[in-house]
Amino acid sequence: MTISDDVSGQVLLLSGHPGSGKSTIAEALAHLPGVPKVHFHSDDLWGYIKHGRIDPWLPQSRQQNRMIMQIAADVAGRYAEAGYFVILDGVVRPDWLPAFTALARTLHYIVLRTTVMEAIERCQARGGDSLSDPLVVADLHSQFADLGAYEHHALSVSGKDEQAVLQSVINALQSARFRIDATSDGNR
Repeated sequence: MTISDDVSGQVLLLSGHPGSGKSTIAEALAHLPGVPKVHFHSDDLWGYIKHGRIDPWLPQSRQQNRMIMQIAADVAGRYAEAGYFVILDGVVRPDWLPAFTALARTLHYIVLRTTVMEAIERCQARGGDSLSDPLVVADLHSQFADLGAYEHHALSVSGKDEQAVLQSVINALQSARFRIDATSDGNR
């Protein structure tokens, strides 16, 4: 599997609910041959806040979350300016897209989607400090159930293995269906 060389300087927002496979697929994409690539795991940005951090799924975290997404966009933009293909994986909701469209770079927005039960099972199987609370996972899953004007950016990955999902994401990158045009209303 390969990604075409014309993605140099572009940004892929590989989004979706927890347990959708974002990090696994982003890491696999980043290791494929071709142009230089960066796997930017945006969840790490919340972990840098050592005191005063608000869990990002809580309503009172809105200002913190917008700040984190702006930082993520700034970092992604810097890598893209240097010619890297940036694969940013994170829980990027449609209302956070303006920070990324402002980069004026080719932007791909792919939202991986599984069933809620798959998401809960995957999150609970991770262990460690990762999110595993089934109520929180189900709530975050519901936030990606209807993407409104961006619904066509959803990619169902339910029941697929890693290689099948990886190939689906590569195919999605090669189509214009998941691209966002920063000069329009943000949606193709």
